[in-house]
Amino acid sequence: MQSTMQDVPLTVTRLLRHGSTIHGGSTVTTWTGAAEPHVRTYAEVGERAAQLAHALREDLGVDSDQRVATLMWNNAEHLEAYFAVPCMGAVLHTLNLRLPAEQLAWIVNHAADRVVLVNGSLIPLLAPLLPHLSSIEHIVVSGPGDRTPLADAPVPVHEYEELLADKPTSYDWPELDERTAAAMCYTSGTTGDPKGVVYSHRSIYLHSMQVNMAQSMGLTDRDTSLVVVPQFHVNAWGLPHAVFMTGVNLLMPDRFLQPEPLAEMIESVRPTHAAAVPTIWQGLLGELTAKPRDISSLTQVTIGGSACPPSLMEAYDKLGVQVCHAWGMTETSPLGTVARPPAGVSEEEELGYRLTQGRFPASVEPRLTGPGGEILPWDGESAGELEVRGPWIAGAYYGGAAGEDLRPADKFSEDGWLKTGDVGTISPDGYLTLTDRAKDVIKSGGEWISSMELENVLMSHPDVAEAAVVAVPDDKWGERPLATVVLKEGASADFETLRAFLGEKIAKWQLPERWAIIPAVPKTSVGKFDKKVIRRQYADGDLDVEQVKPQQ
Repeated sequence: MQSTMQDVPLTVTRLLRHGSTIHGGSTVTTWTGAAEPHVRTYAEVGERAAQLAHALREDLGVDSDQRVATLMWNNAEHLEAYFAVPCMGAVLHTLNLRLPAEQLAWIVNHAADRVVLVNGSLIPLLAPLLPHLSSIEHIVVSGPGDRTPLADAPVPVHEYEELLADKPTSYDWPELDERTAAAMCYTSGTTGDPKGVVYSHRSIYLHSMQVNMAQSMGLTDRDTSLVVVPQFHVNAWGLPHAVFMTGVNLLMPDRFLQPEPLAEMIESVRPTHAAAVPTIWQGLLGELTAKPRDISSLTQVTIGGSACPPSLMEAYDKLGVQVCHAWGMTETSPLGTVARPPAGVSEEEELGYRLTQGRFPASVEPRLTGPGGEILPWDGESAGELEVRGPWIAGAYYGGAAGEDLRPADKFSEDGWLKTGDVGTISPDGYLTLTDRAKDVIKSGGEWISSMELENVLMSHPDVAEAAVVAVPDDKWGERPLATVVLKEGASADFETLRAFLGEKIAKWQLPERWAIIPAVPKTSVGKFDKKVIRRQYADGDLDVEQVKPQQ
């Protein structure tokens, strides 16, 4: 028996039409660094998206599912591309502007991008790559910046506003299959070549619904969200599409991502919500400590990308800003879990739930697997590798223009589940607690030591700004932890003191014997700790490592 329901495709076009009409008065504010930020309504975004679609189709010849790349900051023009490109039937490809040049070129060629939209301030990044980009046929420049490096570009260069100037403000958007590609993003390529994840219209639509649910970010048209997480990183955690569903106002920081301008824009524009990785919030906390600002409008922040140190969460609690922990990855669109405590728990229990990675929504099905592939119970104690599946979870990687989709055995199980590479436990009521990345677990004498737990305790010490712990070879135990620490300015804690501090909360046999002071923890292109750099520095003898013997 079939249902009697209409079969209406779930597409990005539906989000655009809804947001630009029903929520046409909502705004996207782009910080300019000048006296006044730039403000545009959602209705205007819809009109300009139509103009951009006309320009791409009629002037630049973009057709079918061709890829249109963006090398852009978080701003209104990037938001227009978020809707124009997929709604016209092409595929939006956001480029990670923090990747090494050779990786960026490889990604553009692998995706066969035909057009690249670039902010003027990023021309110095794009120009040297052009001789190595085989598929690019047009460059479109938006915003201020010196165009001189593009004078000898091998392809035509266009001005964004000139392309849009005489175009109609409406577009006959095609009816699209909801399972066709809408956008793509490449992983950061920390091991091997970056891998392409292609999102469908359906997956984006369903993901947008989950982002807006009360147990996720729970935002409404009364909110303004400061989107610090880059639009090139997993579609800015789905926010630019999701807000058109509910009318949430957007505050876009453009290239002004340093602590001081972030504090200024919070005080000036008065957002109620913000989203970014922990390193952003660490930097902002330092700025607010040195130069207090009125951030009372900000009631909640979503932290993801890597685990939030408990000390950071507690510091923002004291400022009246509630941190909501979330977990996800490029392959999960990225929303996997959100740490909203269940109803009816005590204040102390609530904090414990908030410190987990969060609870799985209905559309993300998890399981834990042991070393032999056995399925482990949800008892809050059995630790294994997390695998997930669901309607916005990747089932393969993009194989390139001439290749088949890729399903490497180390990333996908035989029955189609995504292997996340994260190790953790799941409570009976569905809350995920990660203990480490599989590649970062320290295997010492047949037992596992969580680098994440050691880091969180270290970063709760008042003298420690950042800490990263990695496994290093040990003749006796196979592996032992090496603790690298960034001390706060003026701090004087020594390694014996820090080891004793760890010993108050961590089993003695897990305490590091090897310690090093570093100026900053190396970061990946999306702000995560890049531990492979520390491991390489140790192997090459580039760290000043001190041995700290246990006190008798």
